[in-house]
Amino acid sequence: MTHQKILILDFGSQLTQLIARRVREAKVFCEIHPYDVSEEFIRNYGAQGIILSGGPSSVTEGDTPRAPEIVFTLGIPVLGICYGMQTMAQQLGGQVMTAEAAGKAREFGYSEVRAHGHSALLKGLADFTTAESHGMFKVWMSHGDSVMELPAGFKLMASTPSCPIAGMADEVRKFYALQFHPEVTHTLQGRAILERFVHGICGCGTDWVMGDYIAEAVASIRAQVGSDDVILGLSGGVDSSVAGALIHRAIGDQLTCVFVDHGLLRLSEGDMVMDMFARNLGVKVIRVDAVDVFMRQLSGVSDPEQKRKIIGKEFVEVFQAESKKLASAKWLAQGTIYPDVIESAGKGKKGAHTIKSHHNVGGLPEDMHLKLLEPLRELFKDEVRELGIALGLPREMVYRHPFPGPGLGVRILGEVKRESVSLLQRADDIFISELRSTVASAAHAAADLCSAADIGKSWYDLTSQAFAVFLPVKSVGVMGDGRTYENVVALRAVVTSDFMTAHWAQLPYELLGRVSNRIINEVRGLNRVVYDVSGKPPATIEWE
Repeated sequence: MTHQKILILDFGSQLTQLIARRVREAKVFCEIHPYDVSEEFIRNYGAQGIILSGGPSSVTEGDTPRAPEIVFTLGIPVLGICYGMQTMAQQLGGQVMTAEAAGKAREFGYSEVRAHGHSALLKGLADFTTAESHGMFKVWMSHGDSVMELPAGFKLMASTPSCPIAGMADEVRKFYALQFHPEVTHTLQGRAILERFVHGICGCGTDWVMGDYIAEAVASIRAQVGSDDVILGLSGGVDSSVAGALIHRAIGDQLTCVFVDHGLLRLSEGDMVMDMFARNLGVKVIRVDAVDVFMRQLSGVSDPEQKRKIIGKEFVEVFQAESKKLASAKWLAQGTIYPDVIESAGKGKKGAHTIKSHHNVGGLPEDMHLKLLEPLRELFKDEVRELGIALGLPREMVYRHPFPGPGLGVRILGEVKRESVSLLQRADDIFISELRSTVASAAHAAADLCSAADIGKSWYDLTSQAFAVFLPVKSVGVMGDGRTYENVVALRAVVTSDFMTAHWAQLPYELLGRVSNRIINEVRGLNRVVYDVSGKPPATIEWE
């Protein structure tokens, strides 16, 4: 099946993936490609519309990114966002100036935009909650440069007091541009704006549906693999689990999964993986007990980057040794998803900053001589979850909170020891079990800890990611009549829609108190529990 699709040209924004997610959520297929792809690629891509992303550059400088000229001559709708608006204006004859040159303030954060001209993109979408809000949008701005003069054929579409041209449109050519970011949740009508563009202006339908995708993916896997055997490194995470279920649906016993148990998983997770795949789904799974190998290599290592590299290297070596026993295998399957593809393609691009190594571990060793099978490489995480449910995987597994590839190795600050792993596994299990078993009540809604619509949901479902962290400190405590000097764990729970920003979860005090009491009473070796109330930014979600 050929999908209608949108092409997103990436100018280096940290938010480009969000644009793609919003388009996919509108059930329209899209892909992100670098802004400097060839004109031949764009001509042959077959897009119904093009979106130009934001980026860190300034079009007022000489050698900065520009959209290929074919974008504006192909005859299809184009939407420019932030830098995408600025390069559209500059390339089509308008004028862009820095804030300093224009005598205007730079805008970063919340703003209110007034819509003008009843454009096809914004008409009828403004906030009409009060008389004063008529024609106004609450949006998220992030720019220094501004368009000061419209290109020929364009009309004003939106403005703010400090940004007279916050949106522009040439409705004859179906070119639209916004200085604010519709892809972020802070822009209240942002999702509706992007849906208006892809459906109303580009004419795309809603043919990107996970239930339909299974048949396409199964047919594609069968055509690609034929009668060959496939091996898959099963980590127990959502991505590799869904990949395994999908490939097994396609080729059955031609798939063998290798589960490398490095001892850094959540409590009893190894047994759960075996139960689900080997016993319930009938998938061939080889479990490799590599705990001693990983613990030996991690001994004495405290630096988080070094721990990641060791875990990744050992994972590959153990997997490689096991895979050599499967001489008939011609394919290596991986749970690579679309954000991994984008991040790999974008390494080194202007404006990108490395905060830490990617959480995923493993890779394709060059000397394995296996062809690569990545059936999820077109999908975002939320789409992978939808696919897992459609494949019949249990919801509690598919919708588990994210878990880093190096596992508890990066949730134990400092050196990883067997004792600290055991303590953390039990503390984390208590925290998660209490979140799962405690539901939000009307009293919680009245206290603004949740919305009325959330009443009856578990606090696990109301948080986006929750876990315990083992800290490399000890504290004095009192148990019974005795003095203790034992370890500390921190609890972390966040709420987020995109994991690019996050708020700490305002869990009820009685829930946190119960978790703390259980951990201290049930896990000998821990005598203090603290709760992390840091947002992202400035903190990251994981501690390492």
